[in-house]
Amino acid sequence: MNKLAAVLIVAAVASGCAVREPMPANQEVESPTLTPRASTYYDLLELPRPRGRLMVAVYGFRDQTGQYKPTPASSFSTSVTQGAASMLVDALQASGWFMVLEREGLQNILTERKIIRASQNKPDTPVNIIDDLPSLHAANLLLEGGVTAYDTNVRTGGVGARYLGIGLSQEYRVDQVTVNLRAVDVRTGQVLANVMTTKTIYSIARSAGVFKFVEFEKLLEAEAGYTSNEPAQLCVLSAIESAVAHLIAQGIERRLWQVADSQSLDNPTLNRYMPSAALLQR
Repeated sequence: MNKLAAVLIVAAVASGCAVREPMPANQEVESPTLTPRASTYYDLLELPRPRGRLMVAVYGFRDQTGQYKPTPASSFSTSVTQGAASMLVDALQASGWFMVLEREGLQNILTERKIIRASQNKPDTPVNIIDDLPSLHAANLLLEGGVTAYDTNVRTGGVGARYLGIGLSQEYRVDQVTVNLRAVDVRTGQVLANVMTTKTIYSIARSAGVFKFVEFEKLLEAEAGYTSNEPAQLCVLSAIESAVAHLIAQGIERRLWQVADSQSLDNPTLNRYMPSAALLQR
């Protein structure tokens, strides 16, 4: 019995090392929270302010990878999010450099404006409806691009050990997502700036097990483990935020747009995203 108790204690310790979090059935229901943000989001907030905000339009930011999740979900679910355009608009707004015009839902805006105009001829129309509608703003820049690549199993590996029937193991997998973002001059169609960013996605699996005869013809077998997968949509969001920061820095370097204060060119966050730091000394 002492030997059995010792083995059970070792198995419990090994399981505790492998499973850090309680099972979902033991957890309380969590309230919704704001989406966790990576360091790239805070980099956008720390960029220097622009001399003037750029009027931009985003018609779409599509998934160009053609990748689907492994079977059995391969026919129904893609590997990356289809809402990258919404993520791009959020990143542009967070940077403070752009005034984003709604274009993805442009048809809805036009329909609503038609309804307002139709209601102007009706009697007893509220004052705020009678007023003439202003013209829609036109964009100076068009932001194009998309999620261009999603590569799985870029790197895999693991490590494990077993002694006297007690073992621990760890495996990992690295995926990779690539995003392209370019700024196009609406007047000429010229591509003014173009950037590509890549973000790695990590998946880790840890497990512990016991396989041991405690007595003759009495076998003890126990196993526990867990996996941790970095959310792909958060990695896409981080890659888009990084692309926006690089696009701003590239435009500053090429003198396409300017900061409000020339002293802010020494901003350490901006320096990290600059293609070349030499022009900052001018």
